[in-house]
Amino acid sequence: MKAKHKRYEALVNAFHADIFRYAYWLVKDRSVAEDIVQETFLRAWRSLDSLNDEKAAKSWLITILRRENARRFERKQFDTVDIDDVSVHDETQDAEGDVQDRELHRLLGGLSDEYREPLVLQLIFGFSGDEISQQLNLNKNTVMTRLFRARNQLREALERQNEQRGQANG
Repeated sequence: MKAKHKRYEALVNAFHADIFRYAYWLVKDRSVAEDIVQETFLRAWRSLDSLNDEKAAKSWLITILRRENARRFERKQFDTVDIDDVSVHDETQDAEGDVQDRELHRLLGGLSDEYREPLVLQLIFGFSGDEISQQLNLNKNTVMTRLFRARNQLREALERQNEQRGQANG
């Protein structure tokens, strides 16, 4: 039991920050991301004996996290709110960096899941094409094609946006 505990602590220390960053990117809510990460590591503890290859630990944890996020929607009972009773205020609109981050998130959000997910796994987590193909259960060539198309779609969206700004300013 002591060996399992040490192995688990090493896993948490090595990957907690990356797993939280991915969870936050998925749900865009700090408290929900913390809950999902906690559930992810709880499930990791319960099934730690099934992790045979330490090199695959990060991929294994991300898979658990993705499943936890999906479970959240299976359990979730959405509350309905009358739209007339809700006021929306964006407190981060003043900061230029936040505007650019939101714009990039918006553009990434415009990509379909099949293109967005491999791109995020590569950009945020630094996974290689092989690792992404294992994560998503896809052929490596499929992953590379999707990464290429995702980058092209982002580039085209940025160019269109810049053209629109240029027309509006000039």
